[in-house]
Amino acid sequence: MSPTDPRSAVVVGGASGIGAAIARALAADGATVTVADRNIALARELAAELGEPHDAAEVNVTDEGSVQELFESVRERRGRLDIAVNSAGLSVAGSVTDLPVDKFRLVVDVCLTGAFLVVKHAARAMDHGGVIISLSSLNARQPGTGMSAYCSAKAGLAMLTEVAALELAPRGIRVNAIAPGIVMTPLTTPSMSVPGLEDDYLANTPLGRSGTPEEIADAAVYMTHATWLTGESLDLNGGAHLVKYPDLLAHFRRATA
Repeated sequence: MSPTDPRSAVVVGGASGIGAAIARALAADGATVTVADRNIALARELAAELGEPHDAAEVNVTDEGSVQELFESVRERRGRLDIAVNSAGLSVAGSVTDLPVDKFRLVVDVCLTGAFLVVKHAARAMDHGGVIISLSSLNARQPGTGMSAYCSAKAGLAMLTEVAALELAPRGIRVNAIAPGIVMTPLTTPSMSVPGLEDDYLANTPLGRSGTPEEIADAAVYMTHATWLTGESLDLNGGAHLVKYPDLLAHFRRATA
């Protein structure tokens, strides 16, 4: 292994949506990418699209053993780990008084505890230097009705990013997050089919449009090269954090009335 070898990257939740765009962008930037996802079939499809030496691995971010095995195996195969991106996530809608606690825990397990496990085991697999990037959300700073679990998890992820950046800085490991606004992906498309909801989002986005997975991927690639950037949660939302968040529950109630 030499400093001129391709950087080794793992993209967790990399089989579709923003994660897939980041995997493609990192590969185009010269990194050797492992596409890691619960959906191993889809991860393998993307790895095949990227071609050799890129590969795929199965991972469940709610299982510490699975996350640990992922990063240890990449370290063993590649001889190094330089970049880890966590884009795994999900959301469940429901008011605070109606949301079952198991649904709340599921979102927190995936979006916050899962992110903690990725940071923990990616950092263990890195030498001096490296970068860890989490996909946060506009909801880390902007509350939304019906989104208590998701907002809580993403707000926690913002602070986890800062704490990890402090602790890992002596090892030269940088820890950052990207907080997108509305980006059309398989995760967001079902909600955006609710009549009027997408229009409400865009009316509260100063630049007047949703983002693309590729725009988020561009930011991720930048973060892998920005050697003086750590502890940052980058708002990437067309200015939506400057206005207000749509009333999701009101839209859902009108749609089901």
